[in-house]
Amino acid sequence: MSETVEPIKTLPLVFDEPRGRKKPPRHLADLDEAGRKALLEEMGLPGFRAKQLSTHYFGRLVDDPAEMTDLPAGQRDELVSALLPDLMTPLRTLEADKGTTRKTLWKLFDGALVESVLMRYPDRATVCVSSQAGCGMACPFCATGMGGLQRNMTTAEIVEQVVAGARSMARGEVPGGPGRVSNVVFMGMGEPLANYKAVIGAVRRLTDPSPAGLGMSARGVTVSTVGLVPRINQLADEGIPVTLALSLHAPDDELRNELVPINTRFSVAETVEAAWNYAAKTKRRVSIEYAMMRGINDQAHRADLLGDVLNSYGDWGWVHVNLIPLNPVEGSKWTASDPADEREFVRRLEAKGIPTTVRDTRGREIDGACGQLAAKE
Repeated sequence: MSETVEPIKTLPLVFDEPRGRKKPPRHLADLDEAGRKALLEEMGLPGFRAKQLSTHYFGRLVDDPAEMTDLPAGQRDELVSALLPDLMTPLRTLEADKGTTRKTLWKLFDGALVESVLMRYPDRATVCVSSQAGCGMACPFCATGMGGLQRNMTTAEIVEQVVAGARSMARGEVPGGPGRVSNVVFMGMGEPLANYKAVIGAVRRLTDPSPAGLGMSARGVTVSTVGLVPRINQLADEGIPVTLALSLHAPDDELRNELVPINTRFSVAETVEAAWNYAAKTKRRVSIEYAMMRGINDQAHRADLLGDVLNSYGDWGWVHVNLIPLNPVEGSKWTASDPADEREFVRRLEAKGIPTTVRDTRGREIDGACGQLAAKE
């Protein structure tokens, strides 16, 4: 029986945001400590106030200037507007899993819409952040990819999604009592490595010790990519041991060219080699993300091939496979694999010694799960 179905229609790949868009106001999260101080001094304001503003934003998670009582009343508004301008407005928050999964739709300063998802588990709380409004990678089974790329987000716009989640946790707004955000995954809207500079800036702000940043462990940060090989290699040299998640979705070029169009630039072999190189340099295990699609990429022979591709680099614990039951997108012909096929896929990978997990899909009913973020008002 032939596997060929009607050809998959895809949008063109887009690497660069449209030109001529206005930039959001500069925010302290866009800058390192020296940059914040310099910006205030340029404006004729005392540079030492930058640290106080950073402490309010990253340390105390305050968003009301009236609570910043250590700033002189006469200068407070000027200081806040210099380094803490409003970047995004929450339009709506949807909840699932008895309130422990919360998806927020944000409106950016220019009207662009993005979404972030906060997921609280018994032992951790994770924020899934967007790094672009839309996405230019054109993967046909993903709602975000089908919307195209509107623009890159700034470092501060990315960080603000995490800080907003941290505030909700600290204020006890998420069932389970007050808590903190322990993990950040760059798996929302956009291809993080196509907005490399802002994403690296955000990773540094998240991991900089308080009050320069949020003081998170780099081990709690995961950066996902469809496989921009030169950028994966660049990330390996940054000296920040974040976890790399590679969205592979197919072990062979013929299928991956259709499912993940970037594969027409960088083959499966080149992409997996870059991931292996990342693991070798950083000593951090790479996660291979694989969305299970019924009758498309979930055949037993593809599980065997995936195992062989990954094992060709040795089995020193460099990789694990994260199978994602495909989340339905309205009007799409793509559906999740049959559970029996999924089990057989897992069995075959494990038989080849590849650690494999099936992702718990949170937020599906609020279109907050992987591949569902479309940011519609």
